[in-house]
Amino acid sequence: MEMHQLRCFLAVCETMNFTRAAERCHVAQPSLTRAIQKLEEELGGPLFRRERSRTHLTDLGRLMQPHIQAAYDATLAARAEAESYRSLERAPIRLGVMSTIGPTRLVDFFARVRREIPSLDLDLREAAGRVLLELLMSGDLDIALIGLPSYPDRIDSVTLFQERYLIAFPKGHRFEQMPAVPVAALAGEPYLKRLHCEFMDHFKALGGPDDLGVSLRYSSEREDWVQAMVLAGMGSAIMPEYLPAIPGIATRVLVEPAVSRTISLTTVAGRRFSPAVAAFVNTARHFAWEA
Repeated sequence: MEMHQLRCFLAVCETMNFTRAAERCHVAQPSLTRAIQKLEEELGGPLFRRERSRTHLTDLGRLMQPHIQAAYDATLAARAEAESYRSLERAPIRLGVMSTIGPTRLVDFFARVRREIPSLDLDLREAAGRVLLELLMSGDLDIALIGLPSYPDRIDSVTLFQERYLIAFPKGHRFEQMPAVPVAALAGEPYLKRLHCEFMDHFKALGGPDDLGVSLRYSSEREDWVQAMVLAGMGSAIMPEYLPAIPGIATRVLVEPAVSRTISLTTVAGRRFSPAVAAFVNTARHFAWEA
């Protein structure tokens, strides 16, 4: 069935007159008659009975009318939804953000995104970097903000900003007397492990050993709990520069080597962007991240 056939059928149902139905559809009456005939051929029988100046629905016509109306309405709705999608009247985006990326560093960017894409419908998923890569490649995410040392060949990445790694500790700790803390100074230090921390990936990429020689006292995937234990004096913890710290926690930059990470916007290479995703990526590319 074609859309104009459905429209012609419904116009005749409303007017019960082929001439007026043709006028309503803005077609010549022979064109409307051919459209009805094609529909009758597809459905296997006459839909209207024409008696002199009067037109009636046949039993088949009455049976088909609600189905054709529903099909016509659904098609119009689908077209309207598609147009909204293309014009960014609806802008759904499935975004993954690595769980160790501090949200405060992204506030100004998301404010800009909101201005650029007012109809943004954002579904945000937080997880470890490698989990996000799997979701991205499987099609469960459109975009991911990740900070890993390297990415698979299928992944395109756009650099957003860099951040250093710090050591966090309670006030009064010996590290407080140092302008910066050498990584070797962590040996034997009571340590609180953040389970999704990618520091060791970046550290080993610089040629560092697999073990920092720390004394592990506590581990959690919840950043607030790790920081609470730091504040309680249970040990120190490595964290990215822009991850907000609980008031009372002191930090110093790690050096020898200085370890940092690059936060990138990642997408699947060759995958076609929706209008909303394309607008999001374009905003990220032109945002003043280092301002």
